[in-house]
Amino acid sequence: MLQTPRRARQVAALSLVFGAVLLAGAATGAWGDPSDPPRRPSADHAPAASAGLPADPSGRALSEQQAEHLLAAGGDRWGAYYTAQEYAEFSQGLDGRYPGVGLSVGRGEDGVTEVSQVVPAGPAARAGIAPGDRLLRIGPDQADRLPVTEVVARLRGQGDERRAGSEVTLAVRRGDGEVRELRLQRVLLDSRQVTAEHLDHGVLRITVRAFTSGVADQVRAALRAPHTGVVLDLRGNSGGLVDEAVGTAGSFLDGGAVGSYQERGGTRELTAPPGGDARTPLVVLVDGGTMSAAELLAGALQDRSRAVVVGSRTFGKGTVQQPSRLADGAVLEMTVGRYHTPAGRSLDGTGLNPDVPATAGEDADALALRVLAGLGTRS
Repeated sequence: MLQTPRRARQVAALSLVFGAVLLAGAATGAWGDPSDPPRRPSADHAPAASAGLPADPSGRALSEQQAEHLLAAGGDRWGAYYTAQEYAEFSQGLDGRYPGVGLSVGRGEDGVTEVSQVVPAGPAARAGIAPGDRLLRIGPDQADRLPVTEVVARLRGQGDERRAGSEVTLAVRRGDGEVRELRLQRVLLDSRQVTAEHLDHGVLRITVRAFTSGVADQVRAALRAPHTGVVLDLRGNSGGLVDEAVGTAGSFLDGGAVGSYQERGGTRELTAPPGGDARTPLVVLVDGGTMSAAELLAGALQDRSRAVVVGSRTFGKGTVQQPSRLADGAVLEMTVGRYHTPAGRSLDGTGLNPDVPATAGEDADALALRVLAGLGTRS
């Protein structure tokens, strides 16, 4: 299915804000059929964006076509145009909440679209949907014929459906059982971008899927649990709010540089707050789905000799976007500069090379634990 520029932008936003919903597909690389057009990851937002949007000094309103032409003429591959409603919904996602029915989907090697996770007490769970169920149809269309990102977009809703209280019709089947037609009502859900689990020998693994609002606090809270070493899993993390990535760095650094980027002709230094744990052995897991703010965080911990980075080369998006409000309430996001790590490296177009690469087919999780064991543990 071909995507219009507007549709590509909507899918791009989903790849950031709803990383938890796309978890299964992102983890396996099975986001859709190989014939699907490439999808652009979401832009990261400069810290200034969290304090409100600067107005476009021209005070003008642009049509979608004019905005597309402006972005294309400037060669800004990460720029984007949003209507006022689209940006409000996107911002809601950056706040860690989104409308949905509470299920995650993925696509197996056989092309089947399956439910991978179900949010407890959410609409899908209340309807009896369980992990492993096959999603046959969403609305009138067969799920297996749609890219996974399109399935997720329809679960969230399109146009006026993108709100809590709207409904979506699904057809699901468990095993070889009877097909069930279900009508689910969307609710406002928490995106749950941070999860933590204890592994053997006191190791704490913290997985961060995107840097939405509150993620740095969630990471700090997870670190209060007793642990002798940490695996910070940034695989499939498509970036997000720069302030949250910098705040997360502060959990592992006792202050100091995290990176920098250009802003309105000057350079803005990104600095970690003091008081973080700079001693406990730390391994950072990355892969080709680790993007932008997540790459900045991994690069900072690598440059500061705070962590050993394990996995495969990251995506290579080293730019920052600044949104501006137009006269009609629409928002134009344009690239304002490149990130640089504390050592002055730009990762744009090249990505971050791990200290310990995982070979093809190697279990990166097991490799991370071996590396962590070699660093010793803190008693």
